[in-house]
Amino acid sequence: MMNTEDETSGGTVTLISKEGERFQVDTNVAKMSKLVESTIDEEDDDDDQLNDICLPNVKASVLAKVIEYCEHYQTDKMTAITTPLKSSKIEDLVQPWYADYVKVEQVMLFELVTAANFMDIKPLLDLTCLAVSVYIKGKSPEELRRIFNLSNEFTPEEEAQVREENKWAEQPPNNKNNNNDVTGTESDN
Repeated sequence: MMNTEDETSGGTVTLISKEGERFQVDTNVAKMSKLVESTIDEEDDDDDQLNDICLPNVKASVLAKVIEYCEHYQTDKMTAITTPLKSSKIEDLVQPWYADYVKVEQVMLFELVTAANFMDIKPLLDLTCLAVSVYIKGKSPEELRRIFNLSNEFTPEEEAQVREENKWAEQPPNNKNNNNDVTGTESDN
């Protein structure tokens, strides 16, 4: 572990949520966000007192959860998520704390994705996008429309035509007669 105390020792910054709720956060924790880091660097002329940093796109409940992630990450960095994924279970891909962290309501998960993207926190964005991908895996088009609040703009005739044209995509992957297996499952062991 590298100690960078002399650079930003004990400093704090105040993050302000969409509703105006204030969160006093250690500077090192807050700098996990590239957005916050660039704002702090711009205000670096006044080392003694950093201005408040407004995050108008992030609700207080979501910001509290983002801060929880960033604080934990300081002491226990998340294992990098590599692709292709070795499992469809999030518990097999990241440490238990991180797997539990994303076991939240769907709305909160999507808000965490949005906040991680807005605040530019790559490890959090990777984790939340992974959680969304695991969540939607194997869902039907109807379920996906409901999850993402999308309307079906096809008439029944158009939908039937699209299904016919893309029938190949709905075939089960374990077709024993298919000699064109590109999954590479045999070479994994």
